[in-house]
Amino acid sequence: MGLKFFQLAIASMALTLSHGIKSAIAQPLEFEKEPAPTTLLQEHDWNRGGTWQTLKRVRTLEGHNTAVDSVLFSPDGKYLLSGGSRNDSFLRVWSVESGDRVEAFRAQRNAAVAIAMSPDGKMVVTGGADSGINLWKWEDLDDNHLFLDSFNNILSLAITPDSQVLVSGGLDGIRTWDLRTRRPLYTMVWLDNQTYELAVHPNGYLLFSGGKNGEIKVWNLQTGELLYQFLAHSDKISALALTPDGRKLITGSEDRAIRVWDLEQSQLLYTFTGHTGRIRAIAVHPNGSILASGSSDGIRLWNLDRGQLINHFFAHSDWVQSLAFSPNGLYLASGGFDKKVALWQPLFPIELLEGLGTANIEE
Repeated sequence: MGLKFFQLAIASMALTLSHGIKSAIAQPLEFEKEPAPTTLLQEHDWNRGGTWQTLKRVRTLEGHNTAVDSVLFSPDGKYLLSGGSRNDSFLRVWSVESGDRVEAFRAQRNAAVAIAMSPDGKMVVTGGADSGINLWKWEDLDDNHLFLDSFNNILSLAITPDSQVLVSGGLDGIRTWDLRTRRPLYTMVWLDNQTYELAVHPNGYLLFSGGKNGEIKVWNLQTGELLYQFLAHSDKISALALTPDGRKLITGSEDRAIRVWDLEQSQLLYTFTGHTGRIRAIAVHPNGSILASGSSDGIRLWNLDRGQLINHFFAHSDWVQSLAFSPNGLYLASGGFDKKVALWQPLFPIELLEGLGTANIEE
């Protein structure tokens, strides 16, 4: 009974998307006005609705010898994981409280391009250009298992909220795996196989994927069925995220635009423009109200409720490659092409403080 209900819900969402998104793309709402960029050293004042706050750089973490392509907080928020690019095969683990590096281990034969951690905090999964996926026990990072070593470059990884299904995206499509049995479930391939970004819906039944042609595909994770696809951008999808309540999908592209989609009303809410380079990373705050985006011109913070730019600041001396908010919402981590990881502590307006660390928007 429960499974049938969710299957009907998935089919209904796909049908709604097919009607609503087409008309939404025709007349997108654009928000182009922004405050003048300000060079940031250690602190930066920013304005949101007339309320001034301070964003502080609390840590600069150094040790990578290439660009930092991925950053990820542990579910308890105590640790930050970072992965490099190109020939940097090491995954580094940092203490958020002290900024000390507590672990560094070789995660792949080549670069650890993709990192995922199970929501239950028990497993770390890494994937890279060497076509391998490795599974690590978080409590003992010396204990690892080669999970997959026979397919094309791994570009993205995602794990379902129940920590039971792993999804991998690469140059040859999408594959899903049962993490309990470590056996394959479904292979999702099509004419244009390349999958750059993945996002699992909080309900655990829907998967969103983005490819090189700007299309978003919506999949049924229970069956591997393609439910719907739509053209979201004019260039490659380079970033993908969902709000914690699953109501909004955010897409970033090499066309330099960010789009926010309302999945319940099946419409395009906003098109954020202003970045001068392709979008490299996005991250959604745990309260679902703030979006961070990174590019060659620094980091921008957006209000997802009002569709407004909060501010723009220069976080690194080069491209911003990766972004992540901590689970409690008190930190923003950024990885740069300058080989550094920066840890920021934004102090949000008082009306958002109640939502810090929550998984859903308070009604």
